[in-house]
Amino acid sequence: MPGLDETRPFIPVGIAILTVSDTRTLADDKSGDTLQGRVLDAGHTLIDRAIVTDDKALIRARVEAWTKQDDIDVVITTGGTGFTGRDVTPEALEPLFEKRMDGFSEVFHRISYDKIGTSTIQSRATGGVANATFIFVLPGSPGACKDAWDGILKGQLDYRHMPCNFVEIMPRLDEHLRRGQPK
Repeated sequence: MPGLDETRPFIPVGIAILTVSDTRTLADDKSGDTLQGRVLDAGHTLIDRAIVTDDKALIRARVEAWTKQDDIDVVITTGGTGFTGRDVTPEALEPLFEKRMDGFSEVFHRISYDKIGTSTIQSRATGGVANATFIFVLPGSPGACKDAWDGILKGQLDYRHMPCNFVEIMPRLDEHLRRGQPK
């Protein structure tokens, strides 16, 4: 059964939040606020938060720079996952993925389906790993951010969550880069 093993310590992780929007500012970014509140309430460290426009190069540059920071373990983006011409977040970030996390999208859609039915197919939520950093690409609504955090990320980013979690494998995410190097 999944659950928390209270004998294990809580290990906070460093998280960056990126809102992708042509219209939002930090003053009216409800999705970013939703994520920030949940990250901090869970006991994690918010390392950075930013907003960029729906521009592939800007989105990719911001996230790629964050994946190269030693203090950022997780990047969560919100916005730009739909089908309109301006929705380009998956196209911007999936080329960075060294490993794609198909299960994240599948579980997100299952959770979302229970709340909004078939409208969930209008989201291209995705996840992956780049530069030993987890990246989660969420829709731009506060409800979708709540669903992803509460239903997936809160547990997977808690070292006490059993039977497994992302935190316990973080030290090994870059082992492919260390293979063959002298010890």
